[in-house]
Amino acid sequence: MKQLMSGNEAIARGAYEHGITFASAYPGTPSTEILEEFSRYDGVYAEWTPNEKVALEVGIGAALGGARALVVMKQVGVNVAADPLFTLSYTGTEGGLVIVSADDPSLHSSQNEQDSRNYAKAAKIPMLEPADSAEAKEFIKIAFRMSEEFDTPVFLRSTTRISHSKSIVTLEDREIHEENRGVRYNPSKYVMVPAMARQRRIVVEKKMERLSKFAETFPENRMEINDTKIGIITAGMPYNYTKDVFPGYSYLKLGMVHPLPHDLIREFASKVERLYVVEELDPFIEEQIKAMGIDVIGREVFPYTGEFDPGVVETAITGNEAAVVNLPDLSLPQRPPNLCPGCPHRGLFYVLGKLKVFVAGDIGCYTLAFMKPLEGMHSTICMGASVGMAHGMDKVIGGKEKVVGVIGDSTFIHSGITPLLNMAYNKSNSVIIICDNRTTAMTGMQENPATGFTLHGKETKALDFVKLAEALGMDNVRVVDPFDMKNTRSVIKEELSTEGPSLVISSAPCALLAVKQKLPGKTPLRVNPDKCTGCKACLGLGCPPISWKRFEDMDIKIEKKTKKQEGIAFIDSSLCNGCTLCQQLCSAGAIEEVVEDE
Repeated sequence: MKQLMSGNEAIARGAYEHGITFASAYPGTPSTEILEEFSRYDGVYAEWTPNEKVALEVGIGAALGGARALVVMKQVGVNVAADPLFTLSYTGTEGGLVIVSADDPSLHSSQNEQDSRNYAKAAKIPMLEPADSAEAKEFIKIAFRMSEEFDTPVFLRSTTRISHSKSIVTLEDREIHEENRGVRYNPSKYVMVPAMARQRRIVVEKKMERLSKFAETFPENRMEINDTKIGIITAGMPYNYTKDVFPGYSYLKLGMVHPLPHDLIREFASKVERLYVVEELDPFIEEQIKAMGIDVIGREVFPYTGEFDPGVVETAITGNEAAVVNLPDLSLPQRPPNLCPGCPHRGLFYVLGKLKVFVAGDIGCYTLAFMKPLEGMHSTICMGASVGMAHGMDKVIGGKEKVVGVIGDSTFIHSGITPLLNMAYNKSNSVIIICDNRTTAMTGMQENPATGFTLHGKETKALDFVKLAEALGMDNVRVVDPFDMKNTRSVIKEELSTEGPSLVISSAPCALLAVKQKLPGKTPLRVNPDKCTGCKACLGLGCPPISWKRFEDMDIKIEKKTKKQEGIAFIDSSLCNGCTLCQQLCSAGAIEEVVEDE
């Protein structure tokens, strides 16, 4: 049976068809859907872990216990998992272990544009790269076979366009594999003290020699000889882009991007007059081919950053601008990303923006609060950095002013616990705020250790942030409702003037979580035009339902309250979820609940 599937769905399907029963991950766009889809199949176990390092370590344990383990993360998650990753290359795996790294060219939802192929090379781990969903499904199976044959973890690299675009996949029956599960005792292989690691280091090099020979005959590294004037070496989605605009060129389409098949590359280069490498992000393949002494054109003509598309490839190779479709010139207002109506982060960051303190931010929906009109965040580096940065700044500014660090609940669990312990241990004088919205909202409402439910929806222990903070040595711990802006402001101001480290837990559910759980909604609000003074205070929230209307643009006549008044605020009640933040700011009392029969 054939089915239209995204790359993420296809990877999950391929793992299921290959009989994989264990998977772990931390959610991160563009990789999130892989584990969500995999968990829906019968007879499998999947879990969200606190971070990618834990996900990989859990996967290593599952493989050591004799299972085939799938570990999933986005490209920046590989940074978090790098510590066990490099040593895992030395130990190898008992069962098969495959790591999916979903790269994000053009930074659609990431803080950097790193190329995970560099990790494969540095850690001496083979890497496959599919070009569409059908290949994604089959390559995950190949990756597991390679892992078991060569006793090594294997990378499967995806990119955003593979992860989220759809193509036809042929579904197959599930394979049943006999797994010899049980405890293994092999200290010389798995205890990586220096004496044993030195021996395993030699094993790694021999393994890479075997993999290099394997790459030469790997069937997914294939030549397509057509017009020999131009030859293209490429892999992944760029293969489709190039094939789309230059179907008559000759191709060496690589399915394995590390290690590279050197002999095959030399053979292909000898067959064509002019050779190009088409690859997104780093010149990973290009540099290795040039090191082989082969003339090849790459970054001289291709951009260093961003996703490619057929037009980018055509322009780079021909030097001519690709044909474009000119859309009508419409004068549309800008629509920047925004926090949802009723988002609990809005009130908190409105308060922080007005307090004029430096706010070290983190990775989450709340990162949007750096923009106007809230302007309540001043730095964002990586998961967990807000806590450490706030402490570091405090230590060098010498108490001249306090610094605030803000971090989401799932992000705090991911990477914030250790730096909070460091703050208590080293007697920081900063304020940390955990934005506890009861879910991992930014990646699509996934469960985490604080929600009380597992990936499979089973009830479990829910992390208590207050008790955890006290156990870490935080003496000043406060809980606030961010929808009560007056109290939130008061508590934060008190903690800013308190000696020693403070933790404020801003606790209110994500607006989308309330919809998902079908909780009773609040009454929407409206603006009473006869009471609005045009002060624009409510506009400072940047809430999507609130807009501004000038008198001359209105259908109804309203007597101006003052000579300076130009118009009134307007609330689209169909979008409002009644969080009351704007009502709290309206000194004129012009914002009222919508009456049901209006």
